[in-house]
Amino acid sequence: MTWHLEIENIAGIHRGEATIESGVNAVRASNWQGKSSFLTAIETAFGTETSLTEGQDHGHVELEIDDTTYAVDLDRTNGTITQSGDPYLTDDVDRVCADLFAFLDETNEVRQAVRVGENLEDLLTRPLDFENIDEQIADLKAEQKQVEAELDRAQNAANRLPRLQERVTSLESQLEDLQEEWDELDNEASSDSDARDELSNLRAQLEKTKTDINRYESTADRVGDELEAKKEELETLDVPTHEELEDDLEDLQSDLHEIERDKELLQSIYEVNQRILEEDRLSLLTDVSHDMLSDQLACWICGNDTSREEVEAQLDSISDRLNSLRDQESTLRNKVNELQEKQQTVRDAERKERDLRDRIGELESQLDDAQTNLESARERKASLEAQIDELEDQVSETQDHATDLQSEIKYTEAELEDARDELETVKSEASQRDVLEEELESLRSEVEDLRTRKERVKRNTRDAFDSALSDILTRFDVGFETARLTDNFDLIVARGGREASLDALSEGERELLGIIAALAGHEAFDVADRVPVMLLDGHTGLDDTNIHHLVDYLSERVDVLVLSAFPEYDAFEGHEVTPTNWETISYGDDVEEVVG
Repeated sequence: MTWHLEIENIAGIHRGEATIESGVNAVRASNWQGKSSFLTAIETAFGTETSLTEGQDHGHVELEIDDTTYAVDLDRTNGTITQSGDPYLTDDVDRVCADLFAFLDETNEVRQAVRVGENLEDLLTRPLDFENIDEQIADLKAEQKQVEAELDRAQNAANRLPRLQERVTSLESQLEDLQEEWDELDNEASSDSDARDELSNLRAQLEKTKTDINRYESTADRVGDELEAKKEELETLDVPTHEELEDDLEDLQSDLHEIERDKELLQSIYEVNQRILEEDRLSLLTDVSHDMLSDQLACWICGNDTSREEVEAQLDSISDRLNSLRDQESTLRNKVNELQEKQQTVRDAERKERDLRDRIGELESQLDDAQTNLESARERKASLEAQIDELEDQVSETQDHATDLQSEIKYTEAELEDARDELETVKSEASQRDVLEEELESLRSEVEDLRTRKERVKRNTRDAFDSALSDILTRFDVGFETARLTDNFDLIVARGGREASLDALSEGERELLGIIAALAGHEAFDVADRVPVMLLDGHTGLDDTNIHHLVDYLSERVDVLVLSAFPEYDAFEGHEVTPTNWETISYGDDVEEVVG
């Protein structure tokens, strides 16, 4: 399998193209030659990144996989970058999983959280927030209720089968006896045979009409009782209004989006400047004068004289603002979740109201039909009785016996036909029990699976972390004995038999733990089935030997692995991508982010 990637104005690459093979793909280059930007271009093709080259208004990336092309365009309008086209990933859950657990660049949120010792629960369970679990459960419960009603009907039909079979057998026996009696009668033909036939037919019709009346009365009573019950249930149903709730939810979501955007902007500013200070690379941006008391320099933003301490103080202020924004984000997110739960309650009540009104309409229609049929049957009964009274005076006593017998035969034949039809209908309904029971059990299992999904994912994530850590410890020489994720998803490490702070670990050890945490999410959410590639960048904290160990470990778990590599690294077993023919932004040019 070979992928082909074409890049135009993405991050630090003006133009470039390369192939990606199955297995390990190392982008080997020095700084400022587009290593990190190449990985950013892959993320753009998958739909998770929108890093347009500074100073450019349009960017394009095209990824060809197995004769299928995924093309994404980036356009800058009034300072805002928009994405269009056909990325590889279109589902929100898939994109979140890729961003957190497959695209392990230096800005990966899981790796960042481990670096600073933050709790990992929100990050490692974030894909669940996009799965609309409550809505799925509500839909399944509605379907489950419908299947339960069908199953009740099928079970009732099964319970009626023995009685209906017995009735059919009894009617068949009665009809056989009547036919024998009829055969034994002398064929006493008489002049009033026509009247006798007509009287027999009228009596059969009368008996059938009486049966119809009983059935219509029973139906009217049953439907009337259910209709009254449904109307009472509708009157007692409380359906809250939700217009104001939706407005509040929209406002809160808008506020939350604004805070998230502000937080991401401040985070970017903070990380870049903090890195400059931590790596003592101020000279990249401004002239630095090393005095005895402090370093004096010119601010690279406004040009005024300042000191390293003043810059650090400003960064601390930005950090405090970031923490404040995170608190606001958490508070707003909780409010959004609370309003969404209320909104779901309103929707359930509205759905219940609709179901009741629909059922009431059906019952009213059924009741009208039953009453109309009943009135018609009663009129028909009165008419038949009048005709029978008139004909009875015309037949003799002998003829009456034959007439009664013939009428009874016709009535029994009609009853037998109805009973056989009802038996076949009930058999058909009862035969659906097994299918409906399986369907109901499947729905219940799906509902239970959704209800327990979050805890199951948490458990699987912790198990995956333990498994990955166990494998890693056999390959790497690290300064800690073990590490684990607590039930609350705090990362705990042990050294010398005692709990140790993450700050006590080396940079490489923290980076390794961050990658392991992301791999736990990769395993728990089956990301390999969603995203066919894993990206690795920002691993300078690991030495050459450990990088090779890590690459060997990751390549066993994904089909395609793409990583950045410096020229001094030993060769990797796999395909090497070289930027020789790429047009990249050289050192000193304006870019939106630092590119490798």
